[in-house]
Amino acid sequence: MRLPVALIGLLQTCVALSTVNRKACQYPSRNPLDGCPKHTLVVGPGQTFTTIQSAVLSLPNNNTTTPYYILVLAGIYTEQVNITRPGPVYLLGQTSYPNNKSSNSVNVIWRAATGAEQNSSLDNAYTSVLTVAPTLNASLTGAGPTGFPVPASTPFGNADFRAYNIDFINDFADSAVGPALAVSVSYANAGFYYCGLYSYQDTVYVGKLGNAFFFASEIAGQTDFLYGFGTAWIQSSLLSLRNCGGGVTAWKGTNTTKFENRYGVYIHDSTVQKANETLEIGGKCALGRPWNTLHRSIFANTYLDDSVLAEGYVKWSATDPRVGQGAVMAEYADYGPGWNATARKEGNVTIVMDREEYEPYSTLEKVFQYPFDGQFGNVGWIDRSP
Repeated sequence: MRLPVALIGLLQTCVALSTVNRKACQYPSRNPLDGCPKHTLVVGPGQTFTTIQSAVLSLPNNNTTTPYYILVLAGIYTEQVNITRPGPVYLLGQTSYPNNKSSNSVNVIWRAATGAEQNSSLDNAYTSVLTVAPTLNASLTGAGPTGFPVPASTPFGNADFRAYNIDFINDFADSAVGPALAVSVSYANAGFYYCGLYSYQDTVYVGKLGNAFFFASEIAGQTDFLYGFGTAWIQSSLLSLRNCGGGVTAWKGTNTTKFENRYGVYIHDSTVQKANETLEIGGKCALGRPWNTLHRSIFANTYLDDSVLAEGYVKWSATDPRVGQGAVMAEYADYGPGWNATARKEGNVTIVMDREEYEPYSTLEKVFQYPFDGQFGNVGWIDRSP
C-alpha cells in the first residue's frame, strides 16, 4: 500500500524532529544559536530580526518537509504574527525551563477587538495575535451559525506549525467587550506546548478545517473563549476563568465533507478553575453553549472547581435552544466541586457519557482527520513527547 504524499512528509518531519533537542536551543546562552538545529533564525533586540513576523516572512513559502525554527529571545513583542507558509514552522520561546509554562519569558501582545463599540465592521480574524491559515478568507469567522463561506479552491495551509513556551496575549480590555482573539487556526495543523493564551472573549478560534493541539498550556478567558468550526484537543492544561459569560466553549461545528463529522473541542486531563481567589463566580460559569446544532465539546477526566455551573452546559437561549438536534455537550469522568451529577441530569442539557459513548472520542487518532478526505489518524504533526 502506498502512503499519501502528505503523510510521508509528516513522517519524515517526525523523524527529523526526533533528532533535534529543542530544549538545548531554547536555553539562554551567550550565543543564542548554541544547541539549535540548522535552519534556525533568531528574533530579538540587536538581532537581524527584531520581530517574529519579519523572521516568518523571510522563510521560503514552500511545502518542503524540512522544519524551519525561529528562536524568540526573552522579551515583549507587540505585533501580529501570521503563518501562511505550508511547510513546517516551529516557534521556540527562549527559557531556562522548557517544560514549565509558568516560567515563560516571551510575550507576544496585540490589542484589538470587534463588537458593538469596537471596530464592529471588521471580522474577528483581524483581532488575532497569532493566525495560522493559508489566506485571509480561510481565517474569517463570518456571521451566523454557518460562518464565512470559505471558497472551495482554498488550499490547505501549514501542515505542521508548533509553538513552545510563548505567551500570546490580547489585552485590548480587562473584560469581555467583544471578540478579541489570541490565536486563530484555520485550514492548518497547529500545536501549542507550554504556552499561554490570554484574552477575555473568543480567546482561541479553530476555524474550518483547522486542527489544533494544546499541551500543558493555559487558556484564559471569560466568554466563549474556546470557539470555532474545526477540531481542537486540549491536554493536561489549565482553563482559567477570568469571569463568567456565555460558556467556556461555544463551538459551531461544520460539515464541510461528506465524511463523518468529528469536529469539536476535546478537553482531557485538565483543570477548569477561576483565575484568582478574589473572583466571586461560584456556580456561575457554564461549560458551554451550542453556537449551532453541530456543537461538539467533551470535558473528560477534568477537574472542575466550584465556579462551574451545577447544570454544566446551557442552551443557547430559551427561544432558540439548539440542543437535542445533534449537538454533543458532554462530560466523561469529570470530578471536583464543580461536578454535580444530580444537577447535570435535572438540567437535561449536559450529556454524561459512559465508557462506550466516550470511546469514539478517546484518542487523538479518533478525532483528527486528514484535510478534506475525512480519514482519521493524521497526528504526525503533534509532538507526542514534548
